[in-house]
Amino acid sequence: MSKLPANSSFPSRFVKMFFLALFCFFSPAAFAQNGENDTIKVESSIVVLNATVADTKNKIVSGLKQSQFKIFEDGVEQKIDFFEAEETPFAAVILLDTSGSMEERVSMARSAAINFLDGLRTEDVAAIYNFDSKVLLVQDFSNSRDIAQNVFDLKAYGYTILNDAIFKAAQELSRRREKRRAIIVLSDGADTKSRLSSDKALKAAIAVNATIYTVDMSSVGTGASERMQSQAALKNFSEKSGGLFVATPGGAAMREAFKNIVQELGTQYTLGYQPLNLKKDGKWRAIELRIARPNLTIRTRKGYNAPKN
Repeated sequence: MSKLPANSSFPSRFVKMFFLALFCFFSPAAFAQNGENDTIKVESSIVVLNATVADTKNKIVSGLKQSQFKIFEDGVEQKIDFFEAEETPFAAVILLDTSGSMEERVSMARSAAINFLDGLRTEDVAAIYNFDSKVLLVQDFSNSRDIAQNVFDLKAYGYTILNDAIFKAAQELSRRREKRRAIIVLSDGADTKSRLSSDKALKAAIAVNATIYTVDMSSVGTGASERMQSQAALKNFSEKSGGLFVATPGGAAMREAFKNIVQELGTQYTLGYQPLNLKKDGKWRAIELRIARPNLTIRTRKGYNAPKN
């Protein structure tokens, strides 16, 4: 058997591949719906973070090294077990709000979905669901840039079950192999009939490491207080999962926003670690990702709920 060169990077590559294999092995089966309390349980002990790094001009920063990052859980530094900085395929679920409150804006939401699909690369996949009083599959996961014909038949009708829709999206993403996952929400944010709370929906998305991007589709004629409340709900989902809230849904601003979302999903940094705190108490664990370079902004999820016995 030939010997490895003294400067071989085989050990580090092997460790990285081992942990990535563990993640991929656990991902499809690691998340299961609990019928009693509608939570998604995480069986794997590996915590994965997808992080977007931007400069002061909000331009995505690439080329950073693992040595420049530090992860803290509840203030305690953790050992980074694997790190990826290259372009990686992602899986996304697009949620179209077709409830009665959307009215003529359903067509605008449909156009936004088309803009997102236009940006998909060959290896990326996306699924489309619409939600009103129910959450229904419109188009299953594929890398097609063509939108299903039945999308054009969607009409505004019924209540708004935004929280239930996000939970459903998290369930579907839990079955995917891609490490980078996203939920794109096109809604006016006014949940009126969900069975689940926004907290449970957010926890489900975080459990499957999904970044939530929300686009405010509320009408200009909506009252100021009502619109602020709806926007607050959408911002909560995006900010706590490490995503973005897009306030302007129309025209060039929307097209640019979706172009940026696709770009950052493909060029995020993916880091993983095994927590030093192994207690299965179901408690919230706060995560802080730091970088040894000034004037940069990091967006990633704020934490996770530990498994519970």
